[in-house]
Amino acid sequence: MRTNRKAAGRTAAALLTACALALVAGCSGSGGKDSEDKADDGGGGTAAKTPRMKIAMVTHSGEGDTFWDIVQSGAKVAAAKDNVQFLYAANKEGKEQAQLIQSYIDQDVDGLVVSLAKPEAVKAVLAKAAAAGIPVVTINSGAEFSEPFGALGHIGQDEAIAGEAVGEELNKRGKKKALCVMHEQGNVSLEGRCAGVEKTFEGTVENLNVEGTNMPATTSSIEAKLQSGEGADEFDTVVTLGAPFAAASVKAKESAGSGAEINTFDLNADVVKQLKAKEIGFAVDQQPYLQGYLAVDELWLNKNNGNVIGGGKPVLTGPALVTEKDVPALEKFTARGTR
Repeated sequence: MRTNRKAAGRTAAALLTACALALVAGCSGSGGKDSEDKADDGGGGTAAKTPRMKIAMVTHSGEGDTFWDIVQSGAKVAAAKDNVQFLYAANKEGKEQAQLIQSYIDQDVDGLVVSLAKPEAVKAVLAKAAAAGIPVVTINSGAEFSEPFGALGHIGQDEAIAGEAVGEELNKRGKKKALCVMHEQGNVSLEGRCAGVEKTFEGTVENLNVEGTNMPATTSSIEAKLQSGEGADEFDTVVTLGAPFAAASVKAKESAGSGAEINTFDLNADVVKQLKAKEIGFAVDQQPYLQGYLAVDELWLNKNNGNVIGGGKPVLTGPALVTEKDVPALEKFTARGTR
């Protein structure tokens, strides 16, 4: 598993932060048999004896996006450890996401975790959260908007750096023409990924917008693109920006009779199986479990100890490039939904 050199320092800082939090978590529980029973679930220990908190997470997840299941897994383990009631809601549309955030402000939650895929749509409501004295941690997308919008900090990967790492890897693999599949129009994180690929890739990149919530239509669109080029115009690699779309690309490749290598951002159990079967060349892991876990922990630490993780600067959870060589170490974790 390789971490991009530009992010190495900040990734190391994130790992040190995670270790520090693990020590704090250990102090909040009593250990013993309960801890041992829960160890394989990615957490453990009894709940902290701090006052009960209510933390809500609102994301831009579309229906069926398994990435956010992993984020929630991390958040729920941290919430159980921290004596937190965890609430979750999602909508892929920015306007509806803002309405969900407002509903949690009206419920007087103790903290908010918000993704900023469409930042302008939620800017005003986050200002209302600040006015109400509700701290916010942003995750996953829109890192550059986190501080201006008044958040305590941001937890995720730098999408431009991640895209650049993909472009560099494609160069090493001798690729010449890449299809970058964008499954949600207007998502600043996805735009950053494809832009990063284009920045470092020595070949050509063509973006393809698809309807990510309609997988049959997505598969058909990718297949049509792969069939459209011949010779020098033929795509020799497809880069998808989310784990569920890797499988769609594998299917499209087979139907199109294409020799393109499929690569993807994000990791789940299916991607690990596809890596093992060599249906996918590599994946970019941003550790979504860690994003959910650290976000809840940061809000708990801030309320109970005045801490701000990373001094208010983005805490990176990726990128790391994963290949079939990493499968043996990852299978156990992806099977339980924590990677």
